[in-house]
Order: sequence, then C-alpha cells, then structure tokens
Amino acid sequence: MDGGRLHRLGKRLIELSSGVTGEVGDLALTPGEAAVLEDVIKHPAGSISEIHQRTGFVQSHVSASVSRLKARGLVRVTTDPNDGRRTRVLIADEALQAITRRAARDIDQVIGHTIADPAQARRATELLEELADLLL
Repeated sequence: MDGGRLHRLGKRLIELSSGVTGEVGDLALTPGEAAVLEDVIKHPAGSISEIHQRTGFVQSHVSASVSRLKARGLVRVTTDPNDGRRTRVLIADEALQAITRRAARDIDQVIGHTIADPAQARRATELLEELADLLL
C-alpha cells in the first residue's frame, strides 16, 4: 500500500467513525478545537503551553480554542496551585461521559450501510478489529 492510499483509508475511517459517534445536534468543532480537546482527554490537567507543544499549534491558537471549548462546557480550567500564572485544562465531566458513551457504540450499522453484502460487512468489521489490535 502506498502513502496516498493509506491517507485515503485514514480519511474514510474518520468518516465512518463520525457516522458511529456523531449525533444530530452535536456541536461542530474546528479541526484545531478537536485536536486540542483530544489532547486534553489524553493528557488531563495539561497547561496551555504543554498542549501547544504536543499539538504543534501556536500558543494563542490553543488559548483561543480552550476559551471556545470552555464556553461550550466541554472543558474546565483551573489555576495551577504551584504557579498561579499557569492554567490547567481538564475535560468537563459531562463531556467525558458523552464521549465515552458515543465511543462505546457498535459499528455494525454504519459498516452495514457502507457495505451492502452482510458477509463482506462482517469481514470488514473483523479486519478493523484485527487492525486496531495490531496498531493501537
């Protein structure tokens, strides 16, 4: 497989995962906000500077994204007890519960709509499980 095909596969998998985890009425996040939110989930209580270093976004972009995510109730911020100038960012409890609930959804329906043949759809699901086991 070449890099171009891998890239197209990755984009398609993202589309499929959005079909499983998305809901009508979900807040639309910019790609930057989504990346910052993902970093906050993976690295609880990270500082703006740490998020900036991990994501590669400029610090002002991270600060603006955190501000918008906070306004939407997706993250909460606290002051670092060791350095009052530093802000720590955490996922909001309600947001984490919603994300966890959505992540637990079964992919069979989305795969079944994508691949009409039930046997091929089952095989695709099995291959995705195997790939996840190998790569994650």
